[in-house]
Amino acid sequence: MPSMVIAGSAMAALLASPISVQGTPPSAPVPPDKIVVELATVNGSGCPEGTAAVAVAPDNTAFTVTYSDYMAKVGAGADPTAFRKNCQLNLRVHVPQGFTYAIAAADYRGFAHLERGATALQKANYYFQGSPHTTDARHPFNGPYSDDWQTSDVTDIAAYVWAPCGEKRNFNINTELRVDAGSSNPATTSFMAMDSTDASVNTIYRLAWKECPEG
Repeated sequence: MPSMVIAGSAMAALLASPISVQGTPPSAPVPPDKIVVELATVNGSGCPEGTAAVAVAPDNTAFTVTYSDYMAKVGAGADPTAFRKNCQLNLRVHVPQGFTYAIAAADYRGFAHLERGATALQKANYYFQGSPHTTDARHPFNGPYSDDWQTSDVTDIAAYVWAPCGEKRNFNINTELRVDAGSSNPATTSFMAMDSTDASVNTIYRLAWKECPEG
């Protein structure tokens, strides 16, 4: 898939409403120059080519990922392999010289319909290329459930994983949706989606910034 670069001002329309997450990073200097996020590679059954887009908030405090074909499904009419969908994003984050960043929090949104006895799982994993430090978060859901859903991953300040100063390391985000029919009626269908044609339904990654030491 060709690389796609979107600067902060290029998709400001997607971010017309204020960004809100559970938990915010501590007060820190925010780079005055716009950052750029390059979607280098996209792989996975949850994000076929052309179905994932990235945008940077105008104030450099976050970036969003929007999906348009990300749904796990099980039960009547579902493909046997559709119970699990995943997406692996490889991002190049170009930041102003003298700064580094960490992911402080992430919000995920979508819609789910789970029959009684069915369960679902949303999980995510984040890491910098070549780094042994990873952050993994899991959020289970139980049926009956038929509504919008939202999960929030918040990292303790002491556990922030900072991009190495002065080095170019790609940032990887691996997400997964999984639905299990469990004891639900086999004639019914359960699903969990993390996609929308509405740009207000997306995943939001909140950034924490700090200045790199001189020298």
